[in-house]
Amino acid sequence: MKKRNARTLWEILVVSTRLGLTSFGGPTAHLGYFHEEYVRRRKWIDEQSYADLVALCQFIPGPASSQVGIGIGAARGGVIGGLLAFLGFTLPSVIVLILFALLLQGGNIAEAGWIHGLKLVAVAVVAHAILGMAEKLAPDLKRKAIVLTALAVVLLWQAVFVQVLIIAAAALIGFFLYPKHDSNTDRPFIFPISRAFGIACLVLFFVLLFCLPLLRQATGLNWLALFDSFYRSGALVFGGGHVVLPLLEREFVPAGWLTAEQFLAGYGAAQAVPGPLFTFAAYIGAVIDGWKGGLLATAAIFLPAFLLVFGILPFWDELRRKPAVQGALMGVNAAVIGLLIAAFYMPIWTSSINRPLDFVLAAVLFSLLAHWKLPAWMVVIIGALGGILLDAFL
Repeated sequence: MKKRNARTLWEILVVSTRLGLTSFGGPTAHLGYFHEEYVRRRKWIDEQSYADLVALCQFIPGPASSQVGIGIGAARGGVIGGLLAFLGFTLPSVIVLILFALLLQGGNIAEAGWIHGLKLVAVAVVAHAILGMAEKLAPDLKRKAIVLTALAVVLLWQAVFVQVLIIAAAALIGFFLYPKHDSNTDRPFIFPISRAFGIACLVLFFVLLFCLPLLRQATGLNWLALFDSFYRSGALVFGGGHVVLPLLEREFVPAGWLTAEQFLAGYGAAQAVPGPLFTFAAYIGAVIDGWKGGLLATAAIFLPAFLLVFGILPFWDELRRKPAVQGALMGVNAAVIGLLIAAFYMPIWTSSINRPLDFVLAAVLFSLLAHWKLPAWMVVIIGALGGILLDAFL
């Protein structure tokens, strides 16, 4: 049993690290990579459970894609599995951004040809994931209408909390449209985490949220002020990494922690590396206080995600099986498809497809992934090489 558990944990670390090295393109693209690796290829989680987990993580604050990865790791290997899934997916970009802060500021890597190729990979991966999820989660006209409504609202109404409002409205609509629905979920999505541990995590989440600012003022310690700023950013942001970046700018640049030029240099680097955009915190922390500051900032900004995921998941499978909740989730899952399509258009499509050749390469990458069944990491390599060729000859 111990050998099997050790093998499972090692597999979680290896697979998540590979994703952390190859998952370019931001939170929506990450969900596409996760769907391809965890659902289609490895079948660690069924389609419905994955969709429900994505819906949950879209609704709670924090980095949605990282929380989905933590949840899948926890389902596979408990608390340690969730931690390993996080470390594998996050550490590659943390290391790169800390090194960039210490050594490479001023490098314009965001304009490199291979980076553009990786953006085109994100187009292919996200398109593949959306098609697969939409086929299952929005098969009827009612849910297709929810998809289109969510898509239109999120693109036309650019407000901070619009995503949360859309998901809440979709849950209410699903509750009334499907009040007694029984989805006969393919299999239980059980998390080997006790309810007592979950409650403790939720209590700690709120204790830190309210007590850290008080301790910061009472002590005046720089490291505690840094921890508090990043913890609040991770605890109060809805919508993922693209939303947290301007929030961090308002938190640290006016206060003099770093200059606007340093912030923009790190912003470009964060867009260019794989893994979660929340790792931009590692760059800011390293600019302020070296590699120790980078690690402290990373721990602080992701800690709320851990506490919320570990706090909610012990109750999640039982909750999502209630007929009324299932109806609400049907509405939420359809809305999430709309949100993913909106993110696919902007920023993924608008920042990647600039000319006909871009579209051709993206179509080729999509075909390699969807029809030739090449693994995502191989498509990433091909996309990077294609981007270099486009940059060299055009």
